[in-house]
Amino acid sequence: MREIQFREALNEAMCEEMRRDNSIVLLGEEVAEYNGAYKVSKGMLDEFGPKRIIDTPIAENGFSGIAVGAAMNGLRPIVEFMTWNFSLVAIDQIVNNAAKMYNMSGGQINIPIVFRGATGSAGQLAATHSQDFANWYANCPGLKVIQPSNPADAKGLLKSAIRDNDPVVFMESEQMYGDKGMVPDGEYIIPIGVADVVKKGKDVTIAGFGKMMKIVKTAAEELEKMGISAEVIDLRTLRPIDYPTIIESVKKTNRLVFVEESWPLGSFSSEITYKVQREAFDYLDSPVIRVTGADVPMSFSMPLIEAYLPNTEKIIKAVKQVLYKN
Repeated sequence: MREIQFREALNEAMCEEMRRDNSIVLLGEEVAEYNGAYKVSKGMLDEFGPKRIIDTPIAENGFSGIAVGAAMNGLRPIVEFMTWNFSLVAIDQIVNNAAKMYNMSGGQINIPIVFRGATGSAGQLAATHSQDFANWYANCPGLKVIQPSNPADAKGLLKSAIRDNDPVVFMESEQMYGDKGMVPDGEYIIPIGVADVVKKGKDVTIAGFGKMMKIVKTAAEELEKMGISAEVIDLRTLRPIDYPTIIESVKKTNRLVFVEESWPLGSFSSEITYKVQREAFDYLDSPVIRVTGADVPMSFSMPLIEAYLPNTEKIIKAVKQVLYKN
């Protein structure tokens, strides 16, 4: 085991896979000469050269379309978006081409491609640079969606994503690139579609994903001091969702709080609440409560950002509500 940064884990995953498979290429804005906007591709141009590490113009629709075409013709591209906010310019390529080509070709054409980059809020970046579109992309059949919360998961899941024959949306928090964590030595892969039970508990289940797991874990620690035992689940993969792990946990704890950064309408919390009441209704001792971002555009104001985002206090309050505690 080694302690490395989140960005280093992503870099290791890409480098190891590119050494293994010459058909893999990385393209995006500043990925080559500048070593990546967040230094995720540091050193890759020197090792793999300009034919495999490709700087692109600021034209997400264009280079995403080129990558989809390359995937149709035998390459396995990794497309880096400087931020997933910019992916809206390329959403036609992702949703209408990459996601649908296998189905529309009658299974003749796979699109082995990974779209990856920073997602969600990252400080005072205001409304158009602070969005998490994971639920948008997870709503589209044909895509797989991943959002890891730590370096080990980032490496193991990115390697799986690169090897997958379907298009994968891989979302990373800009605020987590410098986070450190223990990563296993040697070959290390995590299968897509398997949630992680981070902490066992008996009184309530708290589930989430991505950087929200940091506040979920903090909340669970504080709850433990209050005598409340929380089971913590990190979804990791958002399409496909590991429903059985959540259902089995709720059958044990009889309560669920779900935490996510994005807006409440049409959210993962909405979907999982439906699934839990459909498959574990008789086990619930209280209604499911969700803690999400506010149903407004993100502000530039720090007090309003704090009011917008989920936090430890909001999670603890929700847990007390499902436990009927003051």
